[in-house]
Amino acid sequence: MISLLFLPLWAKTNPDNNQEVVLTAFSLSSQAATPTDAVSTMGAINENTMVIGGLAIIIALVALYEIFQYKNRFTQIKLGLLNSLLLAALLGTIFYYSSYVGDALVKTTTPGDYQAGFYLPILGLIVNSLANRFIKRDEDLVRSVDRLR
Repeated sequence: MISLLFLPLWAKTNPDNNQEVVLTAFSLSSQAATPTDAVSTMGAINENTMVIGGLAIIIALVALYEIFQYKNRFTQIKLGLLNSLLLAALLGTIFYYSSYVGDALVKTTTPGDYQAGFYLPILGLIVNSLANRFIKRDEDLVRSVDRLR
């Protein structure tokens, strides 16, 4: 989740005027280049997306805290479920900013491209569900051994 803070999440380019919109964890920025493809920009629009960065930081902190709760597996399971909900909220927020806010900035019919940072929360959701599964399996094993005593 920390690497999500430094990678682009989504980008879209208008082929008519080379206007490009890039979504990162902390901003949704749009730069419109001049028709002669010069480096200077006519106008830059920056939208604050601190919600994405804040959620990514909270998810990383919850996961770090969850790791050190190994003596209480039930607490680990609850924190894993909380982290799954936060990851789903993060995916929804990224999707909202890319599909609705970003598309409104660039008026073109071509779709935007999801970058490497978009797939990290999906990977985190998969790994988090695997962790919850194995924590539950470990808890079931401990309970079955307690029954034998």
